[in-house]
Amino acid sequence: MATLSLRNVTKSFGALEIIKGIDLEIEDHEFCVFVGPSGCGKSTLLRMIAGLEDITSGDLLIAGQKVNDLPPDERGLAMVFQSYALYPHMTVRDNMGFALKLAKVPQAERDVRVERVADLLELRPYLERKPGALSGGQRQRVAIGRAIIREPSIFLFDEPLSNLDAALRVQTRIELARLHERLGSTMIYVTHDQVEAMTLANKIVVLRDGRIEQVGTPMELYHHPVNRFVGSFIGSPKMNFIKGRVHSVSDAGVEVLLPGGGTVTVPVSAPAIAAGDDIDLGVRPEHLDVDDAGPLAGTVIVVERLGNETFLHVEISPDLILIAGADGACPLQVHDRVRLSVLAAACHVFAGDGAALPALARHPLATNPI
Repeated sequence: MATLSLRNVTKSFGALEIIKGIDLEIEDHEFCVFVGPSGCGKSTLLRMIAGLEDITSGDLLIAGQKVNDLPPDERGLAMVFQSYALYPHMTVRDNMGFALKLAKVPQAERDVRVERVADLLELRPYLERKPGALSGGQRQRVAIGRAIIREPSIFLFDEPLSNLDAALRVQTRIELARLHERLGSTMIYVTHDQVEAMTLANKIVVLRDGRIEQVGTPMELYHHPVNRFVGSFIGSPKMNFIKGRVHSVSDAGVEVLLPGGGTVTVPVSAPAIAAGDDIDLGVRPEHLDVDDAGPLAGTVIVVERLGNETFLHVEISPDLILIAGADGACPLQVHDRVRLSVLAAACHVFAGDGAALPALARHPLATNPI
């Protein structure tokens, strides 16, 4: 078992509190991603798990055992850093087997384990090369192989793809997902890139200012964010936010007055919301459609053509620009006037404090526009 538990964990540097009471359970075999903006505490939290930073208060348990005071090498973990940190004078074989050499593992066993991991990561042709003769993606695989060869109970990754170019990031991300499937290990991964989080994780932990905002699967966070911050952080392109006012509240939900005078009724429960209250309406780009009868009118100011899809940046007013998804063959051009309709059942309503109003029974991928 490679479960991990954080119980009211805090971290302070003098009077400055960085981690502010984290409670979290990570189950065996999970791929858990810590995501959040720079300075939110995600790397500090990972280093606390690794034993590279002391825990100020609270408990850290691995497989049910409290490990607060255990040194890093006794926690059964392996960490892959943002920097490859490979020894430039050593071959790939020697880099991968160095930890085993320090542990006085016999040469014959070292060779067997190195070659087994090299096959897993498709590195066998490069075993006798030095890091300078490898691509960035190959070097990162060597760093991962150096972690795998120790056979840890939990893998820790601290932004391991940030030094790669865009194409290599995608390729290495796929390799990491396949590696997790093959090994069945528990993995904890830190990134500021929410696309990496969405594509790799089966559990995402969204952090802000040293606190957890929400924990859930990628689709839970995407379709049911608990607040405006999570809604804005998860998803690419980002969620649109429209400042609106409550027109009425009924059993069907909250009727929101839109810019230009139109309304949309969002199926959410609103016991503390009343007519006249200011709210934010959250709408994903794919839930805005070009529609001659739509309630939102504006001018196209940017067209992003990605081949299979097009994103239209539509200026509704000087202080409101919405991104709408469209088909790849969309003929609209900059300066065209358009109207947009909203998929009401897929919208979100955020109260003045940023909290999301709970949804009534609905399907998050509803396709009937208002």
